[in-house]
Amino acid sequence: MEMMEGDVMDKLEDMSSVYDFDPITGNIPATKVEITVSCRNLLDKDTFSKSDPLCVLYTQGVETKQWREFGRTEVIDNTLNPDFVRKYILDYFFEEKQSLRFDLYDVDSKSPDLSKHPAELNDFLGQMFCTLGEIVGSPASRLEKPLGGIPGKKCGTIVLSAEELSNCRDSATMQFCANKLDKKDFFGKSDPFMVFYRSNEDGTFTICHKTEVVKNTLNPVWQPFTIPVRALCNGDYDRTIKVEVYDWDRDGSHDFIGDFTTSYRELARGQSQFNVYEVINTKKKMKKKKYVNSGTCWLLGRRCKSVPSLKKVTLLSFSVESEFTFLDYIKGGTQINFTVAIDFTASNGNPSQSTSLHYMNPYQLNAYAMALKAVGEIIQDYDSDKMFPALGFGAKLPPDGRVSHEFPLNGNIENPYCNGIEGILEAYHQSLRTVQLYGPTNFAPVVNHVARYAAAVQDGSQYFVLLIITDGVISDMAQTKEAIVNGAKLPMSIIIVGVGQAEFDAMVELDGDDIRISSRGKLAERDIVQFVPFRDYMDRTGNHVLSMARLAKDVLAEIPDQFISYMKSRGIKPNPAPPPYTPPGHTHHTQI
Repeated sequence: MEMMEGDVMDKLEDMSSVYDFDPITGNIPATKVEITVSCRNLLDKDTFSKSDPLCVLYTQGVETKQWREFGRTEVIDNTLNPDFVRKYILDYFFEEKQSLRFDLYDVDSKSPDLSKHPAELNDFLGQMFCTLGEIVGSPASRLEKPLGGIPGKKCGTIVLSAEELSNCRDSATMQFCANKLDKKDFFGKSDPFMVFYRSNEDGTFTICHKTEVVKNTLNPVWQPFTIPVRALCNGDYDRTIKVEVYDWDRDGSHDFIGDFTTSYRELARGQSQFNVYEVINTKKKMKKKKYVNSGTCWLLGRRCKSVPSLKKVTLLSFSVESEFTFLDYIKGGTQINFTVAIDFTASNGNPSQSTSLHYMNPYQLNAYAMALKAVGEIIQDYDSDKMFPALGFGAKLPPDGRVSHEFPLNGNIENPYCNGIEGILEAYHQSLRTVQLYGPTNFAPVVNHVARYAAAVQDGSQYFVLLIITDGVISDMAQTKEAIVNGAKLPMSIIIVGVGQAEFDAMVELDGDDIRISSRGKLAERDIVQFVPFRDYMDRTGNHVLSMARLAKDVLAEIPDQFISYMKSRGIKPNPAPPPYTPPGHTHHTQI
C-alpha cells in the first residue's frame, strides 16, 4: 500500500507499536484468593483461662526457599476454637507451587512482636504446611489438616477456606463502526483497524485490543469483540481508554488516521449520543486551519438501521457478561486428571551409565524425574484420589521382547495407576530395571490413550492433562498431529518436556503457539500443547529447585486458559459451589 502525499511525517511521528501485539500475553492482573482461617481444639496454654490464639501466615520464596511473614490475623481472646475474621488475600497462580505455612500462637501480650520475643511473650500452639493449590483444589475449596510441630502433643486442627475475589470478572462485548475516515491509499480506499489502550497510573498507555482490518472502505463496520473488563480498564470504570485508528499497510508501516478517548463508564451507556466519537489527527489539525476531523466512530446498537452521515466513530452495541474462571470449575467439583508418559527409547543411553538421561544417580534426580516431580507436584493438588496412570513408550517388554508404545510403568495393564508422584517415580525406576530401551519415538499411542478417557467424560466434571517427557525427534509426526487435532475437541491438554541436547523443531511445531496445528486439512479447534526444552531450565549453579520451579511455571501457565477454552466452546458452566462450611457447634456470632 502507498501513502497519500504529505502524510509521511505524520506517519513517522504518530506510529504506535501495534505490530507485535499478542492479546493472549497482555499483562492482566492475577486472580486473587481470600483465605479464611478457623481452628478447632487448640492446645490450652493459659493457667486460669483458655488460649488467646493468633494465626501467622508465611509464604516461601521460589528462589531462596526462605519463609517470610505474609500477614497475621487478629487475636481472639479466650478460645480454643477461633474463627478468625481477618482474611489473607493472595495472588493465585495455577502454574506455581505456592508454599504456605500457618503458625498458631497463644498471645500473652497485647502488642506482641513475634520475631523479637517468640518465647517470652507467646506460646507456640502448632503449625501446618500446605500449598495454595492444595486449598483451592480441595472439595469446596476447604482444607482441614491437623496442626503439628510440638512432639508428643495433639495440637488440634486448622480449617482453611479459599474464595476467589469477584472484582473485574466481567467481560464486555462491543461493536464499532466508522464513517468518512481519511483516504490514505493512492489506488484504493483505506483499510482501517482500531487499537485500544488502557491508561496506566503513570500516564502511559498499555495496548489491550486490536480489531481486524476491514479492507478498502472509509465506512468500516468492525466485528463485535469480547474483552475482559480488567484488561480494558483494570476495574477502574473512569480510567481513560484511548482508541487509535490506522490504515493497514502490508509492510507493517500502518498509516495513522486519528484517535479519540473514552472510558468504560461511557461505553457502558451503549448506543447513544455519548458514544459517537470524532477521530482527530492532532498534528494534521495543527497544520491545516480548515481541518475538522479524520472521520468518526460509533458504537453499534442492535436496532441501528442507518449509519450516521457525520464523520465519526460510533459504538454500535455493548453488553457485559460475568466470566467463569478456572477456580469456579474447581470449586464446582471439576477434577484434573494427570497422566505421565515417559520415553524409553535407546537414544536415551544405557541407564547404568552416567551419560544416560535415565541414569539413576543415588544422590540426584535425573532430568526425567526432575521434570515429572516439578509438574506433578502442582497438578496432584487438583486430583482428589492422587492416583495417576503412568505409561512408557519405545521399549521392549519382558518376557517376549515385544516393542510397546503404551505400557504401564507398574507392569499392571488392568490398573496402570500409581499412588502419588512418589509412586510414579518408584514405578519409573522399576521399569528401567525390567524393560529394554528400544524405539522408535511414537507419541500417538499415549495421546490416544488419554483421549479415550477424555472422550468418555465430556460433561465438564473432569479434565485430563498428559505430560510427555522425551529425549528425541518424533517418529510418527503425522499420526501425532491427527491425535492432537482430535484431542483438541476433548477436555484435555498435553505438556511435552524435551530432555537432552537433541533438536526439538518438531515439538515446537506441535506446540501450535505461532501456527495452529492441522492434520489432513483440518485445523485443531484449540491449542492444547505446550512444549519446553528442559535444558533451558538447568540452573548454572546446580540449583535444581529453582530450575524445577521455573519449569513448572512455564509448562503449566497455559493450562487454565486451555481448560476455560474447552468449557466455553462446549457451553459448560461450573456446578454451583457447595454451601459455605459451618464448623460443628458453631454459633452465628463470631468468637471474639
